[in-house]
Amino acid sequence: MQSPERQTNIQNHELELFLELIYRVFGYDFRNYNKAHVKRRILHRINNLELGSISELQHKVLHEAGYFDLILRDLSINVTEMYRDPGFYKSMREEVIPILRTYPYIKIWHAGCATGEEVYSFAILLQEEGLYERAQIYATDFNQIVLEIAKKAIYPVSKIKEYTRNYQESGGKKSFSDYYVARYDSVIFDQSLKKNIVFAEHNLVTDSVFAEVNLIICRNVLIYFNKELQNKVVRLFTESLIKGGFLGLGSKENLMFTDVFDQYQTIDLKEKIYKKLVITKK
Repeated sequence: MQSPERQTNIQNHELELFLELIYRVFGYDFRNYNKAHVKRRILHRINNLELGSISELQHKVLHEAGYFDLILRDLSINVTEMYRDPGFYKSMREEVIPILRTYPYIKIWHAGCATGEEVYSFAILLQEEGLYERAQIYATDFNQIVLEIAKKAIYPVSKIKEYTRNYQESGGKKSFSDYYVARYDSVIFDQSLKKNIVFAEHNLVTDSVFAEVNLIICRNVLIYFNKELQNKVVRLFTESLIKGGFLGLGSKENLMFTDVFDQYQTIDLKEKIYKKLVITKK
């Protein structure tokens, strides 16, 4: 049997109908995600399944078990690594940690934590700076599958060389191998790093304030949202931060064109680290 011709485009109205269906039937709202990104991911899935159209995919999502899980995985933002953009962690260590040190108790929210590599990266940083014992870390994502991976703290050994280099460039103070045990083709990170981490489901698109925190880290998530949704999410972050709290974004993200820009001081423009003003500008 001849495979259907590879589909190369999806019309905007087709995509909008598909995302509306996902929202109404399953409760996941991707309607304000960046359209180009969503189109690429959906097209990849259509062609991977050798389907002829988005209509065929829609039918399978509605009527066949497992297909919605594929879509959820496709549209989840799971590109991550330990100490991703080492300069960000170096700046956190030098500019933010000294301020956090003045608090008796620290609450940190990793929003869109994916499979957890960056959560454990920051947990190690806190441990090296003597702050882990007085920190509570909330690591959230809307995808339960990636959260389960994050909870295990088990990653491919093939990634360790890159992670070690990142750790060293970030200003790490020990040997990175002190924090994990290698077994076969995987490494298991020190389980004590999980002691003060709470993993939980939270959807930045549909859910409200998660907690009042001193620091929010949400890196390389906003780039997948349209401007309207970006504004909604950064407002949510602003409501969640204490006065004087910090916000860390991804390398291609910034607050400059958002509704809340005047409520922040820029701490590190290159590494996208911001501090919520104690007194809001009028």
